[in-house]
Amino acid sequence: MKASSWFLYVLRCNDETLYTGVTTDLARRLDEHNNSLKGAKYTKTRRPVELIYWMGFEDRASAQKAEYKFKQLTRNQKKKIINERAKTKNR
Repeated sequence: MKASSWFLYVLRCNDETLYTGVTTDLARRLDEHNNSLKGAKYTKTRRPVELIYWMGFEDRASAQKAEYKFKQLTRNQKKKIINERAKTKNR
């Protein structure tokens, strides 16, 4: 299996809202959201943001399709997915 080169990621903003995006570099993108003008307009007024979920994909198209589907979910559905991932990581 090819290593992940694209990531869907979810940030928790300072006001407890969630922001979803895609990137090739999670650390760089988190830094941009928190510290630079390259961060999304949405997150600039909601700093600091925290990376709370990510999932790897082989290509940009797959990551963007997953992003679209994730954004269609309700906040509670998103939180359930994020919490389930946290539980499996803590095992």
